[in-house]
Amino acid sequence: MKRTDDFLNILDASPDTLTKAEAYRLYGKDKVRLWCSENLIHPVGMQGSGKKKFIDRLKLEAVARADNR
Repeated sequence: MKRTDDFLNILDASPDTLTKAEAYRLYGKDKVRLWCSENLIHPVGMQGSGKKKFIDRLKLEAVARADNR
């Protein structure tokens, strides 16, 4: 249960976006990469965040719900 609590804390800290690394942990690296390659989600850099790429949380959740693989 601790791992779930950690993910919920991540989501609470940044409700609009997730880092690509957080998305990997939540949905699996292979799925996130597949969704990116199919242009279903688009990681973007934000000013002042260095090399981190962010993904719209709502878009990511919608793609995950629709995925039937």
